[in-house]
Amino acid sequence: MSSRLSYVLWSDEIRQRVAQIVMTAEKDTRVDIKGPKRTLDQNSRMWAMLTDIAEQKVHCGRKYTTDQWKCLMLHGCGREIQFIPSLDNSTFIPWGQSSSDLSKAEMAELIEFMLAWGAQNGVVFHDRGEPERQEWSSETC
Repeated sequence: MSSRLSYVLWSDEIRQRVAQIVMTAEKDTRVDIKGPKRTLDQNSRMWAMLTDIAEQKVHCGRKYTTDQWKCLMLHGCGREIQFIPSLDNSTFIPWGQSSSDLSKAEMAELIEFMLAWGAQNGVVFHDRGEPERQEWSSETC
């Protein structure tokens, strides 16, 4: 058996296969269960919101890129993000959870956090669409 396997539980047959693998797995094998992956609509909404924030806001006296704001928002939402010194000590780089690894529910929490933060900080979001709004019903961070 491979040391790493990944399945999406989209059918009863795959569920049975995964159950069989788990039942016969070697002692101390690790199993991770993750919710459904974030959607493309959620990802697009997040980047549109980050663009609005980056264009409109200054933080600690300077403008930041959308990638930098994404790290700040992930951290603000309670995700583990650290900024560690680069190998040549010339800058800091983000280390932590990537937004691409977020589940639908986790991405919904991030979007709700960004909406709340934006409202408190005068950000005007230009993307008025609300794709998959029902999936954003999670409590904010």
